This record gives sequence, C-alpha cells and structure tokens, in this order.
Amino acid sequence: MSRTLHLTEQLISRPSVTPDDSGCQRILSERLRALGFVCETLESGPDNFRVTNLWAKRPGSRADAPTLVFAGHTDVVPTGPLDQWSSDPFTPTHRGGRLYGRGASDMKTSIAAFVVAAEEFLQAQPQPELSLALLITSDEEGPSVDGTVVVCRELQRRGEKLDFCIVGEPTSVERLGDMIKNGRRGTMSGKLVVKGIQGHIAYPQLARNPIHQALPALAELAATEWDRGNDFFPPTSWQISNIHAGTGATNVIPGHLVVDFNFRFSSESTAEGLQQRLQAVLERHGLEFELQWTIGGRPFLTTPGTLVGAIQQAIRDEVGLETELSTTGGTSDGRFIAQLCPQVIEFGPINASIHKIDEHIAVADIDPLKNIYRRTLENLDAGLRPKATP
Repeated sequence: MSRTLHLTEQLISRPSVTPDDSGCQRILSERLRALGFVCETLESGPDNFRVTNLWAKRPGSRADAPTLVFAGHTDVVPTGPLDQWSSDPFTPTHRGGRLYGRGASDMKTSIAAFVVAAEEFLQAQPQPELSLALLITSDEEGPSVDGTVVVCRELQRRGEKLDFCIVGEPTSVERLGDMIKNGRRGTMSGKLVVKGIQGHIAYPQLARNPIHQALPALAELAATEWDRGNDFFPPTSWQISNIHAGTGATNVIPGHLVVDFNFRFSSESTAEGLQQRLQAVLERHGLEFELQWTIGGRPFLTTPGTLVGAIQQAIRDEVGLETELSTTGGTSDGRFIAQLCPQVIEFGPINASIHKIDEHIAVADIDPLKNIYRRTLENLDAGLRPKATP
C-alpha cells in the first residue's frame, strides 16, 4: 500500500463531522513534526461548536524564503442515511478500484497527499529555498467563522508573509488534472424587508400592500446587468432565494414582505458598489424598507504566473493534460487566504461524488495527485535557486 493511500485511510477512519476534527490533525502533526515543522493548534468557537485549526510551518534555507501553504479541512459533511451507504462511511472500503468513505474526495485524500508530497520533497531536498506550511481547519463545511479565517487573522497580526497557496478542494471534473480553480466569485447575501400596512383585503384604500409595491423594484433588479464579467469571471448574478409575505389568510393584506437574495459577483464589481446600486433602485421606487447584508467572501483571482505555471507544468508532466483554468462553482476557504496571499489556487481530485452517498475516489488517482503536489514544490523551488553561470 502506498503511503498516501495508507494516510488517507487513517483520516477517513476518523468520524470528523464538522466541527469535530476527531484527532485527524493530531495524526498530521506527528508526521509533520518529524519533518521539522513547528505545529500549532488554534482552537476557536463556543463550547458546543469547538473548532480545531492546525498551523504548521517549516522555514526554508534562508530567512526571506517564500512560503507555500497547503490549505484544507479535516471536517466532512454529515453522512446522510447510513442504510443508503454500501459500506460504513467511516470504514475505508475498496470496491472496483475505488476507495469509499466520507471525505475520500472532499478532502482527506488531498490532505494525505499534501503530507506525503512534503515528505518526499524534503527527503530529496532537505534544505529547500521554499518555506512550507499547512493550514488545516475543522470548520470549512460548517459556518466557516472559526476556522481558516481565524488562522488568517492571527497570521496577519503576526505579520506572517504568505506567497503561494494551494487549496486541496476537489476541482477535477472528468480526469485528474483537467481543471484548477484560479479564483472564485464573491458571495454576498441580503435580507430585504419591505414595509406596508396590514389591512382587510376588501378595503385596500386603508392598507398598503408591500407585495404590490415591491414587485416593480424586484423585476428591475432581476433584469439589471450588474457587470459584464471579464476574461476570468462570468457576469455578476443576482438571485432571489426566498420570498415571504402574509399571514396565511386569504382576506388579509400583509404588513410586510421579506426577500432573501444573493449576489455572486465578479472582480468587476465590489460589494459596496452593489449594495449602493441595489439600494438606489429600492429608493427610486419609493419603498419603505430595511436591509441587512452578509458578505460571505470577496472575489479573488490568481492570473497566470509563478504558481499557476508551476502546477500546470506538474500536471502536464504527471498526467499529460493541459489543465483548464476556471473560477466557476461556489466558495472555498481560498477567499480568506487570498486576503494575505497574492497567489491562491485550488486543485484536487475528481469532484463527482463529493457530499454524496458512497463518496469515493479512484485509487489510481491517489499517488498521481500526491506527485502533482510534489512536482509543484519542485518546480517552485527550482525557480528560486540561483542560475548556474556557464
């Protein structure tokens, strides 16, 4: 059995449903300390939702060595109905060339591959030009308020400088290496309360119907072109997710209307600019309203350069693919790391079974994934070494 597969199975065996790390990070710390990493555990959150975070770093051969961070999460989503699984979700099981278990794709294999890639890289290059670090949380599948964001704030407080980051999210689509994420759209949610005057439906002149008042404004917002996107991002999208008004009675004009909505926005727009434009529409339509905003993450983008080039070459050398750059999909913890790290990408295994019953990964992809991470380290380190003069 390969070392990466063995470590993956160790991690899957831990029932680390968010926010419980279930000892996964302790296993990682033992391996990393043997490589010279300094490992810190940073806990956060209330007693009934305690989050475990690991920050582990091994300095390079010089004080100003650039730092590459592998980032990921040991927590997994709940299993769903156990009787629908073909095998116990926390007992690593092999069938038909696949490894089954919760977290197999999202993202315990990536974490195992991080560690073994670092082991192999440091065995071949004990004094690298590159500093290595791992940032691992147990709060990525949960609210994400006591996980990576807490570690990033602490690193900023210390003045820690990060240069490159690979988040081990499952980004491949049909074949390992066919896609990496070099950015993500921003996400911002809002709750709009349009105020009316409740009354009897037979006497509309004595009431004010917030549904009737709001519909023209909502129609305008739905038809608005917020931006046109760019070469890396699709245009910003505004979508209503929930809408509610009324008491349930058919003869009562409601006193208020509640609308939940979300922006997924490109780097062509800012959260503040979108807020101002939406509020201006509501005001122009003469609505009496209240607004609450929640910014889930701002957009980030890593344009082709040092890190993208290093991993593209690693994928090319390992699996022979020309990888696609993409910013599609939801959000990841990369949005927090991008606030202090200029080059952040996401790369990991095929994502077809993530969060599903019988989550799995092809066993044949496990060591190539590790090799791609190791080759990326080698490519970055080689680029930092002084060029030999003829």
